[in-house]
Amino acid sequence: MLSKIFSCGLNGLEGEGVEIETEVCSGFPAFNIVGLPDKTLEESKERVRTAIKNSGLNFPSQKRVLVNLAPADLKKEGAGYDLAIAVGILIASGNINLFSSWKIEEIIFMGELSLNGELRPVRGVLSMAVYAKQKGIKKVFLPKANIEEVRLIKGLEVFALNCLKDLIDYLKGVRIIESEISKGIISIKEKNDFEYDMAYIKGQEHAKRALEIAAAGGHNVLMSGVPGAGKTILSKALISILPPMAYEEILDTSKIYSAAGLLKKNQSLILERPFRSPHHTSSAVSLVGGGSSPRPGEISLAHRGVLFLDEFPEFPRDVLESLRQPLEDGLITVSRVHGSFTFPARFTLIAAQNPCPCGYYGDSIKHCTCNLGQINRYRKRISGPLLDRIDLHLEIARLNIEDLTKESLAEASKIIRERVKKAFLKQKERFKNLKIFNNSEMTSKMVKEFCFINNDSEKLLKQAINQFHLSARAYYKTIKVARTIADLEQNDFIQTQHLAEALQYREKIE
Repeated sequence: MLSKIFSCGLNGLEGEGVEIETEVCSGFPAFNIVGLPDKTLEESKERVRTAIKNSGLNFPSQKRVLVNLAPADLKKEGAGYDLAIAVGILIASGNINLFSSWKIEEIIFMGELSLNGELRPVRGVLSMAVYAKQKGIKKVFLPKANIEEVRLIKGLEVFALNCLKDLIDYLKGVRIIESEISKGIISIKEKNDFEYDMAYIKGQEHAKRALEIAAAGGHNVLMSGVPGAGKTILSKALISILPPMAYEEILDTSKIYSAAGLLKKNQSLILERPFRSPHHTSSAVSLVGGGSSPRPGEISLAHRGVLFLDEFPEFPRDVLESLRQPLEDGLITVSRVHGSFTFPARFTLIAAQNPCPCGYYGDSIKHCTCNLGQINRYRKRISGPLLDRIDLHLEIARLNIEDLTKESLAEASKIIRERVKKAFLKQKERFKNLKIFNNSEMTSKMVKEFCFINNDSEKLLKQAINQFHLSARAYYKTIKVARTIADLEQNDFIQTQHLAEALQYREKIE
């Protein structure tokens, strides 16, 4: 007997429909799975066989069982097809039947089976739910542990299962499983308790101001200064002043973490902006993504959040150069023999470095022990094109005694975040008909449309181009930063003082 049901898998970050064809017939006893399965899927034969037996039904061991996963040219990975394969075998062997009122093409089954028939959660369910909604699928059967992810997608009838036996009894009419219609509602409670707060960071007001601009407009920052000046703690405190995520940002980021299998237990969504801090020994693949079965890297896990690279020049040159395209385009495309995979990577880069190998070049107290050649080689580890992609260049000086011993607290992150939120909402309204969220994402065409500059500002900008030798990219980045500064002041127009402040943060080329 032949059966046909549907499941869903992952192709990069996107859901991909898979048709499960199962034939149980007489012949030499065998159980084969075809259709480009990986090793994990090959092993599902033992999981499915044992799970069916431990659920109180007989596996057709004395017959030939053939499972085909279509389309045949799409590589199938993971254990998420276990439930669909088991259901297909049970239907083909005559053990169960789907209800006659159901349309097979409007139902998908997904979940990993344990040997006793219990269902374990699978990665990528959110992407699969998005696919189901797009393709008009009405009913989704999945592990109970994955239900929160599907609830984000409105209009699906969701059946949350504990084990295979629950589904068998439901189809036989001896058990009732209450389904629910996903409402697509997210309940967001804004977080106010952060490990690092700007109020407890001594001095560095210039750097705090720059980070406020970066948080409001999504601009990249490079901080250079002596050891202990506060670069790392400033970077970690940035997360406390970032604006709350929009619905679309939550959906995109949660899809990445779901597909990567990084959602924690009882966590269905990423509701706070990510903060990723990979070590400088990280490989290019771990940073940008890839591998034989491409997975998102750190830059994608930092999507709509912060990627903090401490000891910036210590990263291998090829690793840093791999950031150039994602910083420009907000995505990374990984090409392999069996296809290309595109991962979103719209992150805010915060990089920190010392001014020289010993760390004390230019320090007013401690003498630098490096010679000029060592300093030049150290600085050349970061290429000019990469530096040109960074909006805000900051010199972080050593704290003086007065700032260090001051008893009073600085401005709290909560107060700064309120200004950032207002600026973010202003940008959200400005770009409501476009697929961007903040000023840093503007194209040159958008800059022309949304960033009007008066005559005085134009003259100032021309002087800066000649004096600082600004590239075309730096020219547009300066205007974008000025637009963010104006937004923080709730000003609809860029004034000369906004542009002047933005120019202070550009790298000075002598």
